[in-house]
Amino acid sequence: MGLAQLAEHTGLSQAMLSRLENGRLVPTLPTLTRIAMVFSVGLDYFFTDPRKRHVVAVMRRGERRQFPSDPKAADVPWHFESLDFRVNERKLSGYLAHFHPVPAEKVVPHHHPGVELLYLIEGKLEMTIGSERYQLGPGDAVYFDALQKHSYRSLVKSACTAMVVTTGSPS
Repeated sequence: MGLAQLAEHTGLSQAMLSRLENGRLVPTLPTLTRIAMVFSVGLDYFFTDPRKRHVVAVMRRGERRQFPSDPKAADVPWHFESLDFRVNERKLSGYLAHFHPVPAEKVVPHHHPGVELLYLIEGKLEMTIGSERYQLGPGDAVYFDALQKHSYRSLVKSACTAMVVTTGSPS
């Protein structure tokens, strides 16, 4: 993966990533967390001996950090929390997503390798997958090929929360 692609997936600048890569800048933990999530590894991946990496990882509620879907945007359609950033060499990634009511014209579709499974916990969610729109309520789930452009938008002003599981690493 090149710096431009990594910058796109992390929301970090290419210049900053270059300085990190060349050892001219020491990364902060939030920066490492964004990079770790792109490669589906836990933070300890950067600090532990590969022979001592654990297979079981418990993620406490208070340890999670919330990230916007697009760190450069003023109004973001959703925030997410990684539920498994401590896990090394993940085969899937789990997120708790919090969707916001933004105007439909401000929602920018995205795509990524692999498949995605979304289970709506609370609220009412509008999803666009390809050219199709779906409305989901609490308890509804959707599974789809994540290479299709897709977007999310809350249809309620209160909490709209889902569990999202993805496979595949961005490339």
